[in-house]
Order: sequence, then C-alpha cells, then structure tokens
Amino acid sequence: MNNSIGFRAPHKKRHFPAIILVAVLVFGFALSFATGILFGFRQGALSVVPDGEKQITNLWSAGQTSEDIDFGQFWNVWNFVKSSYYEQPVSEEDLFYGSIKGMLGGLSDPYSVYFDPGEAEEFIGELDGAFEGIGAQIDVDQTGQIVIVSPLPNTPAAQAGLLAGDKILAINGEETTGFSVEEAIYKIRGPKDTEVILTITRDGWEGATEISIIRDTITINSVEMKIHEDGIAIISVYMFNEETTQLFISAVNELLVAGAKGVVLDLRGNPGGLLDSAIDIAGAWVDGEPVVIQSMRGKQQAFVGSSQARLAGLPTVVLVNGGSASASEIVTGALQDYGAATVVGTQTFGKGSVQDYQELDDGSAVKLTVAEWLTPKGRSINHVGLTPDIIVEYTQADAEADRDPQMNKAIELLK
Repeated sequence: MNNSIGFRAPHKKRHFPAIILVAVLVFGFALSFATGILFGFRQGALSVVPDGEKQITNLWSAGQTSEDIDFGQFWNVWNFVKSSYYEQPVSEEDLFYGSIKGMLGGLSDPYSVYFDPGEAEEFIGELDGAFEGIGAQIDVDQTGQIVIVSPLPNTPAAQAGLLAGDKILAINGEETTGFSVEEAIYKIRGPKDTEVILTITRDGWEGATEISIIRDTITINSVEMKIHEDGIAIISVYMFNEETTQLFISAVNELLVAGAKGVVLDLRGNPGGLLDSAIDIAGAWVDGEPVVIQSMRGKQQAFVGSSQARLAGLPTVVLVNGGSASASEIVTGALQDYGAATVVGTQTFGKGSVQDYQELDDGSAVKLTVAEWLTPKGRSINHVGLTPDIIVEYTQADAEADRDPQMNKAIELLK
C-alpha cells in the first residue's frame, strides 16, 4: 500500500499521516461506489431487451456436457456481451438464435443448419412450391464455394443467363467466402421487383462478371409431361416437393392412356427435395425392391417404393447433368442399378447425405445430417455423384443454337 501512494521511510518505523489515511479512505469509498454503479449498470443491462422482443428464459438449464468443457464459459460470455456491449439493450433473441447457428456451424457440414422462425417459414415455403427470389438452386462445392446447381426454367435466374456450375463470388458486393447455403439463400432472396447483384465466375471466363437480377414470385410446377411426335413421353421433374408425387401420377396416367412407346425422365437441373417423392417416383419402375439404402452409423435401412410399378418394362432413358442432385440421384441410381433405364448426360452433383428436419416450438427448425444414401447395390452418391451409361455433353454453344444433344440421344435410343 505504501508503494501505491509513493510513501516509504527507509530504515525507520512507518507512519501514515492523517491526511493520507483520509485520502485512502475516500479513494476506497469512491472505487467501491463506482464499482457498485458499474455492477448495477451491468446487472440492469442483463435484464433488459429491446422493445417488443422476448426475453430468454431457462438460462441456466444446461444439459450434460463433456467433463473437459466448462459450459459456464458460455454464460460468462453471454453475460459479458449483455452487460458490456456498447449498444444497449442487447437483443437476447439475436444472441440465442445466433448461438444455435454457431453450434450447428461447429459441425463444418454445409447441410446441417439452424433456421430461425423467419428462415424456417421461407424454407417450408419453397417445399410448398412458391417463394420470392430469383429461382436458382444453389449449394456449396467441395472447396466451400457457393455454386449454382440449377436455374429453374422460366425464372429470373434462367432469364439472366445463369448456368449450372456458375460460382457466386459475392452477393450485393458481399463476398460469399465462408457462407453456408442457407446464408447465401437468405441474402439472394427478397421481395418481388427488388434487385440483387451476383458476382459470377464461370469455367472458361477470364474474370468475374456482375449480373443484376430482379426478383419475382417463383411458382414451381414440379412436373411437366408431353408426348413427342415419335410416341415417346417426356416427363420433366424440376424438383421433389409436396405436389410432385400426385403430378407424376397424373403424368403416368396420361402417357399410359396415350399408349406411349417409351419414356424420357428428364432430371437435369433437378436439385432434389423430399425423399418420399423420390421413392414414389422410382417405385413406378422398381417393383417391390429397395429403391435406396440409408446408412447410419454402421446400420443400414432399405426403403421400398409404395406405388405400383406401372412403368416397369417400358423402355426408359433418364437424363442427368451436374445440376441433378440428392433426390434426383436417388431415382437415377435405383433405375440404373436395376437396369430399368439407360442414363444419359453428364456426371451428377454428388449430394448423398440425409438430413432430418425438426420443427421447434417457437417456429424455428433444425436440419441435421444424420445418414448417407446408397444406391440399391450399395454405391455411395455423396461427393461422388453418378456416372451416366452414355456421356453426352450439353454446351453453351448448344444452348445458344437451341440444340439439345442429350434429349436427341434419348429419343434416338428409344426409337
């Protein structure tokens, strides 16, 4: 203490003049008073949230954790942020939802994500078949780059010239490095008639290009069918959502009544969707046999189509490309394994992991990778994709010239 007030009498008995004692007492009281005020401010900040927001409850009901991890550190950081962040009051909702997002981010799996209530509503809206955005399915490639899996037909994305395989370097000037798929989707989507600017690079380009796209309401008609002049039915499935199975059944009814001689199942640019829809569609060719195998922590479970195999034996060609992913690969793999169809096109995307979607009480949701898909013969799809029986490229020059060599090959095979 003497050193702290600059007083020391060497080789003599120490004395504390009355004025110094008073000073020390006053300083101690002031320090205690200031500390109390600061503590009061912090305690007050801990209990305050912005107007109109909910306050988080059950803050201390942490579950069982590893003995090597002190979960109290989480609450220490929580309280530090709540009490000391320079902009007060701090949103507990934002901290709470952000914490769960970070927990899922710790898995380093782009398909395991947490949706806050607003994001969950948008995600479900897409599966229902309508949302506002540009109409492009995106994903993360093995390098962590956000890429276009497929622009849906007759959407702003397709009209702007986006192609499967395009890399999105920035969204409205914000670099996408480190983005999850959901983060990129959230930033690309927006109200109808608003603009989003994507910075795109493409194989063969020397540099990147900014593309301005005006958002619109995207309504996905997931199945279309037409009868080719040669009596061949062409069924295009654009994604697997809630309506797909019933629309596909209607298409099958129509082609059977028309006496179609063969079927082209066009899954090009189809990014996937609901497993049940994929199993139903594959079951139209596969009679009572497993359509896909789910591999989960060493255990395997086979899924069999529930629909009647009304197309079994009908000559079929499946068209695929790099935008064919997930549920599209499940259908393709099953028909290829059983020899029920000839697969034409280019290597598929390679998204063969299984996500379980759980809705939570507050409207938020978790999408968690729980398993891997295998074809009926045990082939892995994940990160590998499927190789067509016949490789046929479809180039930008083909698109500009309104040529479709893949479809032409399919028709040729079925004739």
